[in-house]
Formats: sequence, structure tokens, C-alpha cells
Amino acid sequence: MQDRLAELDRKRDAALHAGPAPAVERQHARGKMTARERIEYLLDPGSFQELDMLARSRAPGTDEDKRLYTDGVVTGFGNVDGRQVCLFSQDFTVNAGTLGEVSGEKVHKVMDLALSLGVPLIGINDGGGARVQEGVVALHYYGGIFRRNVAASGVIPQVSVIMGSCAGGAVYSPAITDFVFMVRGTSQMLITGPDVVRTVTGEDVTLEELGGALTHATKSGVACFVAPDEKSCLDEVRRLLSFLPSNNTQPPEVTPSGDDPDRLVPELARMVPSSSHQPYDMKQLVRAVLDDGDFFEYHKLWAMNLVCGFGRVGGRVVGVLANQPQVLAGVIDIDASEKGARFVRTCDCFNIPVVSFVDVPGFMPGTDQEHGGLARRGAKLLYAMSEASVPKVQIVVRKAYGAAYVVMGAKSVGADLAYAWPGAELAVMGPESAVDLLYHRQLEGAPPERRAELVRRYREANANPYVAAERGYLDDVIDPATTRQVLSRALAALATKRAPRAPRKHGNLPL
Repeated sequence: MQDRLAELDRKRDAALHAGPAPAVERQHARGKMTARERIEYLLDPGSFQELDMLARSRAPGTDEDKRLYTDGVVTGFGNVDGRQVCLFSQDFTVNAGTLGEVSGEKVHKVMDLALSLGVPLIGINDGGGARVQEGVVALHYYGGIFRRNVAASGVIPQVSVIMGSCAGGAVYSPAITDFVFMVRGTSQMLITGPDVVRTVTGEDVTLEELGGALTHATKSGVACFVAPDEKSCLDEVRRLLSFLPSNNTQPPEVTPSGDDPDRLVPELARMVPSSSHQPYDMKQLVRAVLDDGDFFEYHKLWAMNLVCGFGRVGGRVVGVLANQPQVLAGVIDIDASEKGARFVRTCDCFNIPVVSFVDVPGFMPGTDQEHGGLARRGAKLLYAMSEASVPKVQIVVRKAYGAAYVVMGAKSVGADLAYAWPGAELAVMGPESAVDLLYHRQLEGAPPERRAELVRRYREANANPYVAAERGYLDDVIDPATTRQVLSRALAALATKRAPRAPRKHGNLPL
């Protein structure tokens, strides 16, 4: 038995050090951790249980010295803040982290395990894509990963962490998952490389410009979160998981913070200028309402005219959707619609209430928006809001004009409770535009005072929140200082909400 235990120790040691020392040194020189170092940093100390540690390639013709243990991916399960997760971490020091038959089987197995256990799945990507030597076999196993991503979608949280190269067909797995993290300077996601782009289109572009973290965080919207280095990235993954349940049958954990749910916030009224044309920072307002000012923003650098993120009110996790007057006056455009729709649907999947803070002048005008499909793509947010069955609370902070007011979670599309501040304006359009449309003939040659008087009358008669409150479109007009108190009580009341649906295979989202 001692001989067998010694042999086991030798094999395990070979697996733990499968990556040759020069490859490990190159990894560190690039500012990157190894696959095992990432797992060790992410998980609770001593909680990792590895699976398929001794698996090796069985591809015909593979040299024995290249049949390294683990086959380029480390898989297993462990804990994050005491909660179980499953994960895989590609090892660039072993076969460049490429995917072949054996590594593909390992990833399939841990994905199946995560789904059967009902726990989050974390994929740490740092590999060279499909293993060329294994040809169509590698493609087959990528297809199996994609299918499992789809099967797990909306059932367990799926988190992709890009910590190196993720190219070709490999990018489609992260694209399906719920959240994508990237690291500045060392992460890349791209379908084709710069050389292919240069050959086919003549464009001269660098790897970072084509598929780097900032490109995907600011332009494509592929990256939800960007971090300056790998450790801070993994810290953010842990933080994200604290807001999520383990699966779609559970609510997020209630985490009392000591911040009084009934705390008044008198400074809210001072944050919002009286003029509807003057900008302010909506994120400052949101933080003032949330527990301890803790707001974990989602897609912080993309479609910044719409703010999305997670926080807590009275210890209960909420998903915040808010217009940002500091960027494009808070209008809703194509990117904002898609960002908001994805966020609302994610919240709905995992039983997270949605709270909307509304200050929106409308949808973005212009030929580029119309030709880009604003009608279809803007409808995604409308569809998501209407479909979501989680508790939904709307707070109209200042202006809410046109269809954009509805899209931001009005009563007519399913808000359970809706409130407004006394200075809020709810109307088809702003008072100035409405007066110009209704009285354009009477105003020809009239002094400015006449127009100002008509605007004042229109605002008093049609654009104030009391018109909506009289008809029941608002449940109350509230003092801004009581916003946190009102919201906390609303969420507590809605915690037992049940929303049965008519049976159907699925709706037809306007993709």
C-alpha cells in the first residue's frame, strides 16, 4: 500500500506542476496568475476539491511527453464566502489551455455537476481555443459547452472571467453566460485576429483595439465588468456572487447591514435641480437610498445614459435601473435599451426585485438610431419589463416623457408599486415642446412672456404627478426624504409576490 500511495503522490505532484517552469515564469511576467493560483485566490481557503486531476490526452499520435496531466484545464468545486460553486480554469501553461477531447469532457462534467447541484458556475478563460491537432473533435466539445450554457441559462448564475486569450468559437460560451469580467491589458475576446482583419478588410488594428477589455467595456458591451488586475477582478467576482442566489429557485440572501430601513434622506431633494434641463448625477442619488451607499454597477462604461447595478435596501437585494441625466440627458437609445433589457431579464431569472429611478426625456432621435433599429431594439427593454414577474417598483424623480416613461417600468407594463416626487412631470412630451406643438399659430409673433405663461399652465394642468395619482397610475406622491423608507416597506410587502403565467413554450423577444 505504501508503494501505491507513493505512486499516487508522484502522479498528483506531476499534475500540480504540469505546466513547465518556463511557461509559468512567462505567465507571471505578463502579470498573470496560473490557473491554480486563480482558483486559490478566488475560493475560500482549503475549500477546493479538484476533479479529473489525472486526466490526460488520448488523441492518437500524441507524444508521451505532451500527454500532461489535467490536459490544460483545472476543474472542481469549492466555496465562495461559504457558498458552494463549481468552476473550471484554463491553464495556459499546459497545451496553451487549448480545448480537446479530454479537456472538453472535463468542462462538460463540471458544468453538468453545477446544474445538477444548483450552484453558480464560474469559467476562467485563458486558452488558445480549439486544439488544432484534434480537429473536429475539439469543435464537437465546444458545441457541447455552448449547449450546456444554454441549458443552464436562467437556472444557475454563469460567470465568465476572461484572464487571457479567448478567441474564435471560444468567445461564444462567455457571450451566452450572465456576466463577463475582463482585465485591462491582459484580456482579449475576438472572433478573428488582427492579421485576418487586415487581410480581409484592410483595417490596421492592434489586438487590444480589436478585442481588449476597454473595447468590450465601452464599445461592444460584451464586458460587464473591467478590473485593473487579476486579483481585483476576482475580488469583484466574489462581490457579484454576494448579490445572487445559488439558483433560480432561491431568493438572494437578506443581509441586514445596520443601516436603518426607515432612515430619512433629506439631501435627496437638494440633489435634483428644479430645472428639468439641468443635469445631476443619478448614481449619487441611488447610493444615498441604498444600504450603506453600496452600489455594484453593471456595464459601468457602456451605454452610460442608463445606470444599472445591484444594491440592497433594508438588507434585500435589488436591481437598480436608472436614467443618467449627466449623459445624453438620460435619453434611451439602442445601447441603453439592450443594456437595460439584459439587466432586467437577469434580475428576473434570479428573483431580484427591480427598482426604477426615472428621469427620462424620451428616446434618442436621429437617423442613425432609426436606421439602426431603435423601434425593434428599443422594444427589448419594454418586453423585458413587461415579462418580468419579480417585484417591480418605479420612482419618478423628475421628468418622465413619452413612451420612455412606460418603458422604464410604469404601472401599465406591470409595476407593482409606483411613486413620484412632487416636482415630477409625467406627460407625452415636455411642456415647452407641447406648447410649441399645440399653440404654434397663436405664438407666431407673440412675446416670450406669452409662451412662458402657456408653458406654466400646461405644466400645472397636465405635467404634474397629481394627474397620474388621481387616475391610479401612481400609488402615491412622496416626500423625497422618505424615498428609502417607502422603498424598504414596498420591497418587504412584495417579498411574497406570486405571478403565475399562462402556459407557453416561450415568448418571441424582438432580438
